[in-house]
Amino acid sequence: MEYTFDKASRVEVDTNESSKRLLAEEEGTLWSGKETSAPTFGTLFGFHWRGDLDGLCSRHVSQYSTVMKEVGIQYSLQEFNGSLLKANVFRQDAGPDVDAAWESLGVNYRSVRIPPEDAEQSGLAADQVKINAKYGGGFPANVEGLHHLHCLNLLRQSLYYNYDYYHEKGEGAFTNDDYIVRHHVSHCLDIIRQELMCTVDTGVLGQVWIYPENPEPYVDFNTQHQCKNFDAIRRWAEANQLPQDPPPDFLQPPSEGDRIYSQMP
Repeated sequence: MEYTFDKASRVEVDTNESSKRLLAEEEGTLWSGKETSAPTFGTLFGFHWRGDLDGLCSRHVSQYSTVMKEVGIQYSLQEFNGSLLKANVFRQDAGPDVDAAWESLGVNYRSVRIPPEDAEQSGLAADQVKINAKYGGGFPANVEGLHHLHCLNLLRQSLYYNYDYYHEKGEGAFTNDDYIVRHHVSHCLDIIRQELMCTVDTGVLGQVWIYPENPEPYVDFNTQHQCKNFDAIRRWAEANQLPQDPPPDFLQPPSEGDRIYSQMP
């Protein structure tokens, strides 16, 4: 099927059976080829879309999880603080204030519970670690975006001007020997590299003029972005943390046939 928007632009639309089924399964959606007075959220291929456009977009670009179902993903326009010289609390040198700011982001939250019915769709295999049925069952898991922030926080702590402070405190990652800390930091660096490549930002950074007496161009890093509702996701992860001191039998032992790796994957 083909729709023509103008003489120079033509877009082909795949209408095979799987595509029809995908659209039909989207919650709260309605496709119409006619003009309608009902609220519309964007226009796609000449049709008016009514329904959860934020949810549709997030399901297309993100791995499904219980977080998506229970929180509901919404997007809003936010401006990044890209200032080079005007530091905020997250950029302060090592100390209690900057640590509290990063802690408030959920960088050290414990695992949450993924219900058995959500496991497969969330990318969890049936033979992965499970919670003992007498404690509610399900799968322990961490919200991946909060792990990325945990990694970024560790990179911050490992900066040359912060490292001695955290090494001397000997808390968190720094309870380990130096060679383990080094592996931990390089793991985090590479996880963030892969995340940034996977979700590569295709926005552009324009330039502004600075210094009226002798104008010169400077990159404007204060750009606008459509951002997920981070605070709602963080609050959900905080409220659904597994116990801090679980009983010894909280996790179900591996069953016969479950994969047990001989080394860290």
